[in-house]
Amino acid sequence: MSDEINKDPKKLSAVEGMKTSSRGLRADLAEQMADPVTGNVTETGKQLIKFHGSYVQDDRDRRAEREEKKLEWAYSFMIRLRIPAGDITADQWIGLQECCDQNANGTMKITTRQTIQYHGVVKARMKPTMKDFDVLGLDSIAACGDVNRNVISGSNPAIAPFHAEVHEYAAAISEHLLPKTGAFKEIWLDGEKLAADQPGEPDPLYQDRYLPRKFKIAVAIPPHNDVDVFVHDIGLIAIGEGDKFEGFNVSIGGGLGATHGNPKTYPRLGNVIGFVPKDKALETCWQIAAVQRDYGNREDRAQARLKYTLDRLSVDFFKGELEKRLGFSFAPARPVLFTHRGDPYGWFSDHTGQWYNTVFVDCGRVKDDDGYNIKSALMEIAQKQLCAFRCTANQNVMLTYVEEKNKAEIDEILARHGITQGHYTKTKEEAIACVALPTCPLALAEAQRYLPAFVAKVEDLQRKHGLIEEAITTRITGCPNGCGRPYVAEIGLVGKGPGRYVLRLGGDYQGERLNRVYKEEADETEILGELDKLFGSFVKERTSGETFGDYANRTLFG
Repeated sequence: MSDEINKDPKKLSAVEGMKTSSRGLRADLAEQMADPVTGNVTETGKQLIKFHGSYVQDDRDRRAEREEKKLEWAYSFMIRLRIPAGDITADQWIGLQECCDQNANGTMKITTRQTIQYHGVVKARMKPTMKDFDVLGLDSIAACGDVNRNVISGSNPAIAPFHAEVHEYAAAISEHLLPKTGAFKEIWLDGEKLAADQPGEPDPLYQDRYLPRKFKIAVAIPPHNDVDVFVHDIGLIAIGEGDKFEGFNVSIGGGLGATHGNPKTYPRLGNVIGFVPKDKALETCWQIAAVQRDYGNREDRAQARLKYTLDRLSVDFFKGELEKRLGFSFAPARPVLFTHRGDPYGWFSDHTGQWYNTVFVDCGRVKDDDGYNIKSALMEIAQKQLCAFRCTANQNVMLTYVEEKNKAEIDEILARHGITQGHYTKTKEEAIACVALPTCPLALAEAQRYLPAFVAKVEDLQRKHGLIEEAITTRITGCPNGCGRPYVAEIGLVGKGPGRYVLRLGGDYQGERLNRVYKEEADETEILGELDKLFGSFVKERTSGETFGDYANRTLFG
């Protein structure tokens, strides 16, 4: 099968031209960042800086005020770190919080990609921030942009005795698929500059054109699907027997982004194409990205993700091309069972006897709020070197590698700062929201600022109907891009406009089924009214062990 996309260079999107002419992601970004006249960068600069892990944003709450005073919008930058599998040492945590206080808005955001974002970094503080990261042994290269982004992995070490071995693959894959350019060190860390007349460094994977669109990889360890493995371009499902880790089932073509009013865009779950032994995993990921590089749509960015490549060319064609490049065929996929997605809260141990404790972080925002002083508690724990830290894909923080003797002191610190087990309901503990307003330029409605109030009202309905002990996965995003993974929630809200959302219902609790549109547009009163009725009928009509998502799928869309 021949691919007719990308035949005419004149039809390529403007971003494609930016990539190929950027000299390895350099262009004039250093000069733009040194310009003191504006807090912004050019449109080309906005696209280019994504590859360095940053987005240009502004405080949308202040736009009218700034415009009235004839001032430039309050521009700043979001920086997203590259932290494969979310692991951070105590010293790194201390340094990151201090850097965030000095250079950003003071609130570290734990993301669904198991990493940390800073918001509110003004242009003059970008370079000092990047240098602070480097001192800590961290960076933000490839955390955004048309490259493989932060690789995430199942966070719970009690799931399998081979968890640590599987967990290491996130870092190995991240390094294997990292861009080869030295632009990051050159621009942010005063590294040696490439001569102006030289092209960028050779890069066998990304070449000079990089990928057609963003690319995401997740590693899951059954039966825990905390990473929502099927919504990624590549989903690796760890397979083992007893203590022995053997390899991965491979899923390809997941992705959640869509555009309102454009039926050619849609959320999609990945297809499992077979099993590979663990020693073939890195090359398999590399070649999947390479096939997407060569066949992905570079004319229409709305159609550029791997999911659209598969639907345009067929899964069988893609798999055949992949196997030809790999030089081997996939074995049949192994049987897998997923049972849950939520994080394990409280103390638990792995097979070696080391202890772990997941701490709830509301909407992933590490800040002291109304007596729940998570920021101060984690800082004190880090300063006393009582453990390491792990960001989870559910936007929480896991305290890791804790010795038995330190558990009581950690409990005391958490309790003194208002962090106790049972503080929140199960629905609250599993709720997720993207950042949205006021900083995200794509947001059409509120998400993280609205989630606590909305979930509280859902909890009131659960109490009314005797459902408060059940976890109902609830997720909100401010736009249809799906950063908070609303399309695989039992209750998903997707921003449509101020105070209005698409109400999606019927996702399963395990993350293996997309939900569907129940109401194309609704405000809070309408949404809560519908949930009130549905909760009532759910209590009366549910089958044994049926979850709310399964009930909604059966009765509303079955």
